[in-house]
Amino acid sequence: MPNSEIELAALVGSRICHDLISPIGAVNNGLELLSMAGAGSSSEMTLIGESVDSASARIRFFRVAFGAAENQVLGASETNGILHDYHYNTRWNVIWSPTDPQQRTDIRMCFLALLCMETGMPYGGTITVKTSGGKWTLTGQADKLSIDPELWSVLATGQPAIKLRPAQVQFGLLPVIARDAGKQITSQILENKITLSF
Repeated sequence: MPNSEIELAALVGSRICHDLISPIGAVNNGLELLSMAGAGSSSEMTLIGESVDSASARIRFFRVAFGAAENQVLGASETNGILHDYHYNTRWNVIWSPTDPQQRTDIRMCFLALLCMETGMPYGGTITVKTSGGKWTLTGQADKLSIDPELWSVLATGQPAIKLRPAQVQFGLLPVIARDAGKQITSQILENKITLSF
């Protein structure tokens, strides 16, 4: 049975993302109008435009990761678009292997797992996402990892032994959502490789 408190929090996340995307879109439209009027070539305008694009990409990603999943599917092109925009000009490169539409619930877990892996790969790296027979596997390769064993143990138990910070909320949320979906999170951490499966 779905965790009602988690679903309520997800609805809050969806509401926040929904309400923020409109004003950010309005700012972007304003920048385009200024550009057409000849005022969009300065470095300041470029910086504002890049910031608006980054904010919009983050909201789209967070809406999937933290919002309500419902019974929807996302196509590979839309998923790749969200990942490309979110990771544009960052230290991480994500390779999304599935070519078929996928359940939004599964993509939600993948996005939360990506956030976990980015925490363990703070200096960047490449993360590959694959699925086969209903099982998802994310593999991260990096020159250097930064792993907090207590934090990563939360994925297996779903019971934080430490107080999670806001930047670590994905570690507490992912195992709860996985459990509600009848899945178990497993992880393997080697010298320069992280594997998460569910």
